[in-house]
Amino acid sequence: MHCPYCHHSDSRVLDSRVTEDGASIRRRRQCLSCQRRFTTVEQMQLMVVKKGDVVEPFSRDKVINGVRKACKGRPVTDKQLARLGQTVEDTVRATGQAEVCSEDVGVAILKPLSELDAVAYLRFASVYKHYQCVDDFLAEIARMKAEQLTDSDELVDSATPATTS
Repeated sequence: MHCPYCHHSDSRVLDSRVTEDGASIRRRRQCLSCQRRFTTVEQMQLMVVKKGDVVEPFSRDKVINGVRKACKGRPVTDKQLARLGQTVEDTVRATGQAEVCSEDVGVAILKPLSELDAVAYLRFASVYKHYQCVDDFLAEIARMKAEQLTDSDELVDSATPATTS
């Protein structure tokens, strides 16, 4: 680590703290040459392995931009997209792996997107899951409807008081 003031190549760590979100470490350093203090932030670099074994750093902005295309014309705000991007990043980081495949990133997008907007989900899923015909859309819509019915049945069951005789 080079000192940002005198560019000396050696410093000592005075204090280390994990940030509130736990995703990085903040270190307070002192240059051994000029004695000035500065702060560094260390974060694990999450890498995405794409098709053809191309490796690139994970980008929350890239996730948000991809989902934004699926949400075009839908009532989805930038704030909701930012939250979805954070959720996807948290999910991918929770695997504990330094490298994840692009397919895993896609899978991490599907669930929060389906909860955000069903039409945007279908648009994204049609590309991600490589739908080949209308029947693929119909099968996915049928699955979504069945899932909605199951979810609403669970809500009714949990709201109904249990009776004992």
